[in-house]
Amino acid sequence: MADSPTPVRTNRERTETTRLALIEAARALFVGKGYGDTSTPEIATAAGITRGALYHHFVDKRDLFRQVLLREGEAVAADIEAATPEQLSPREALLEGSKAYLNAMTVPGRTRLLLIDGPAVLGMAEVMAMDDATSAKSLRQGLERAGLGKDKGEASLDALTPLLAAAFDRAALAIDAGADVEETRTAMLWLLERALGPVRKR
Repeated sequence: MADSPTPVRTNRERTETTRLALIEAARALFVGKGYGDTSTPEIATAAGITRGALYHHFVDKRDLFRQVLLREGEAVAADIEAATPEQLSPREALLEGSKAYLNAMTVPGRTRLLLIDGPAVLGMAEVMAMDDATSAKSLRQGLERAGLGKDKGEASLDALTPLLAAAFDRAALAIDAGADVEETRTAMLWLLERALGPVRKR
């Protein structure tokens, strides 16, 4: 019986494989050494790729760092989505999504990347825009579906969403620094419950 031919990878597949290798190598180095102490030659060596190939795929170290953060943010958003199936009520989904966010942020290095080094390297405005497209977007959608901001006299979602997002980020930082996970999670859910108010009658 003749051997099966080895599948030939397309250029797109090779490109994605190379990009992923660079992103994963960069993530490990950024977490282990910090952005400032990591060089592009180190990243290329760790990925098993030439420095020229690195600059073919990314403009510079800052661009590569941005892609690392985007991937982290997308992973957090995916965890939130997985924790909030459609059969949950809007309120239940919001609470479960909140727990999923805090759990997702316990992945080693993620808090440092997204909440500490990210704003320092890219600036707060860019990091907030990235957050608005991932986990903050999920939070706003959850608040809206739960009916918050619809009644007269309630805070607007535009004002409330970033404030609650900041509280969640502060909770993630506290957990990363050694705070009791259960106590911090309970406090955040208590805060969210107070923001939601009593269960609304249909």
